[in-house]
Amino acid sequence: MPEIRLLKVSKHICRDVDLTIRDGEVFVVVGTTGAGKTTLLNVIAGVTDYKGKVLIDGVDVNGVPPQKRGVGYLFQGLALFPHLTTASNIAFGLHARGHNKRAVNDRVLTLMEMMRITHLSGRYPHMLSGGEKKRVALARSLAPSPNILLLDEPTSSLDHQTSKYLRSELLFLLKKLAVTTVYVTHDLREAEEIADRIAVMSKGKVEQVSTPRNLFFDPRNRSVAEFIGMPNIIECTGSRVLASGLVEVESGDLRILLPYDGNNLAKIAIHPEDIYLSDVRDPGPALNRFTGRVDEIIHQGATVRVKVSVDKMMLLTEMTQDAFEEIAIEQGKEVNVVIKMRRLRYVEA
Repeated sequence: MPEIRLLKVSKHICRDVDLTIRDGEVFVVVGTTGAGKTTLLNVIAGVTDYKGKVLIDGVDVNGVPPQKRGVGYLFQGLALFPHLTTASNIAFGLHARGHNKRAVNDRVLTLMEMMRITHLSGRYPHMLSGGEKKRVALARSLAPSPNILLLDEPTSSLDHQTSKYLRSELLFLLKKLAVTTVYVTHDLREAEEIADRIAVMSKGKVEQVSTPRNLFFDPRNRSVAEFIGMPNIIECTGSRVLASGLVEVESGDLRILLPYDGNNLAKIAIHPEDIYLSDVRDPGPALNRFTGRVDEIIHQGATVRVKVSVDKMMLLTEMTQDAFEEIAIEQGKEVNVVIKMRRLRYVEA
């Protein structure tokens, strides 16, 4: 599968973008609406004009039409033909390329089995759920056996459970096919789950390219730190393994339990959204539960950030305005603090 290189690419908000997407990797581009993410996909696909160069496997493809770039593109709007069945939608591009009927039928059947939509072969788009439409559109983009797959918000508009399930299946499929993939999303947690590497975009500029783990522990600038939510980075002064897959980390007087599969730990990162505050002590096991004091309350539109001191450590938490109003907390008040174990990240010493 090919490597993709963008050299000094400019289009709309994007200015002089240099980017390399490695052979066979799942490369995720994240950023807020209007950051230039979809523009980059359009440039790679060749469906828009641009300045600069695009190299695919070292070959300059400037001037090469979209249908000859070996690219499959899943648009955010899906663009399924309403008058065609599932099977016909998937087959459309193959017929347009002049493949014989038997080869088309075999390829369509293979893709429907792969995407688990064989039972939907005779249904029209209006008869499909959101998740089913996504699968059909993905199968159609894979039909010509592209070397590169471009995915624009492939799980948008789906409910949380369906989105998570589709991502898991999609990642398995991409690794199985070993297709070079550029995946666009505004959801950082989605990017974490699926990416080999992540590019953070802001105002048409690529601010940082990193592995998901390194992104949290080493944001390049304030723009990246703010996008990833300015996580709490805690230095580990000691640790001890409690059981298989579980470790207790020491940081000063604080003791935090987290899932574990490595050696001595250097740092852990806790996202502000993963720290839960309550004015009453919840029932349940006393894992990662502490008593803290509210130091500062920062209102930011629909969200509220609360700085809480726990022992000698300051933790930044974040909640919705509605959640904040449900609990009676104010500056100087004692609160119960719960750190969600499953979302903790760490780096090894």
